[in-house]
Amino acid sequence: MQIDDIKVSKAIIESYKDKLIKALDVDVAIVGAGPAGMACGYYLAKAGKKVVLFERKLSVGGGMWGGGIMFNEIVVQEKAKKILEEFNVRTRVYEPGYYLADSIECVSTICSKAVKAGLKIFNLLSAEDVMIRKNRICGLVLNWTAVEIANLHVDPITMRAKFVIDATGHAAEVVRIAERKSGLKLKTKTGKLMGEQSMWAEVGEETIVKNSKEVANGLYTCGMCANAVFGGPRMGPIFGGMLLSGRKVAQQIIKELS
Repeated sequence: MQIDDIKVSKAIIESYKDKLIKALDVDVAIVGAGPAGMACGYYLAKAGKKVVLFERKLSVGGGMWGGGIMFNEIVVQEKAKKILEEFNVRTRVYEPGYYLADSIECVSTICSKAVKAGLKIFNLLSAEDVMIRKNRICGLVLNWTAVEIANLHVDPITMRAKFVIDATGHAAEVVRIAERKSGLKLKTKTGKLMGEQSMWAEVGEETIVKNSKEVANGLYTCGMCANAVFGGPRMGPIFGGMLLSGRKVAQQIIKELS
């Protein structure tokens, strides 16, 4: 069989077009494909919810790829080890309560399992704004990351979601946009984005799960974004809280959708 270059192009364009159109009206939209965002998407998709995830970079995985200082090993605690086992990621005991896993295996396996569960991931798309109706976050405004990088004057598109999750990590990009442009009072102690504190793994791992919750009507925080929004410390290259955070937010939204 001869390969027709035009048919290859048509196949890609037609398939992507159909996939993107289906993503314009969903149950849940997640921004940020780090470990928390992908874990959250996995549990939502597994529960039969229509969920899409938008990642501005070419690759998914956030900081998990690099482990600690580019040593591609990560540490998780007992509770999170059970989540990795659910994904069939291999773990090894370092000391009691400390488990190691290969960061490359973690990212690739979590991504694969999430996609096969039904999560739709769109890379190279950035959320540049939120859609607000009646003081509720109900969607996203999207544009190509290349447009953002080149600073081109190209208008975006919009998509609708019953719930939006900010899983953009330290930057807390979606919450910052909502706070700056909407005038909404956030559900934090100050009513505003509080910013993350210095690294303290023990406290950070606890607060990241505690802070994974609704921050404005229709908008949830997930992963390191949760501590950045609610004022908790960062936790460094221990990733258990990220996975537990993603699962917790998924469970909260599943309950809301039910």
